[in-house]
Amino acid sequence: MFTRFLCGAAFAVLSVSAALADSLSTDKSKVTLVFDRALPNVPGKSMKGVVVEYQPGGSSPAHTHPDSAFIYATVLEGVIRSSVNGDPERVYRAGDSFYEEPGAHHGVSANASETEPARLLAVFVVDTDEKQLTSDDQRVKGKIAH
Repeated sequence: MFTRFLCGAAFAVLSVSAALADSLSTDKSKVTLVFDRALPNVPGKSMKGVVVEYQPGGSSPAHTHPDSAFIYATVLEGVIRSSVNGDPERVYRAGDSFYEEPGAHHGVSANASETEPARLLAVFVVDTDEKQLTSDDQRVKGKIAH
């Protein structure tokens, strides 16, 4: 019985991880959930880590993060252009880091290079029951039909 429970729990985590990665990836970007753990000393909160990979010239659609999500990001490779909450675009290079407040609107998240790839690690502290780490602006406004 316990083995069945563990197998079911593992399958659920993998399903959520796959759904999360699929919902955030585009043809020129890839998002992979690499960490998901409830915080034992903060009931109801989890830490989720995602690696965002951009091909040369790649970007993510404009999106909003959950009201419960505080995000810390570090550029692992390349150069990233970013604009949050309407602020002017900033450029971050490998080793640079930044944060985003809960409910942040990410208007620009893109590879600043047309010739080299870029990667960043984004760590979310978010409500444990939150399954969607971004809401694509076009989907929210109903511009994309599924």
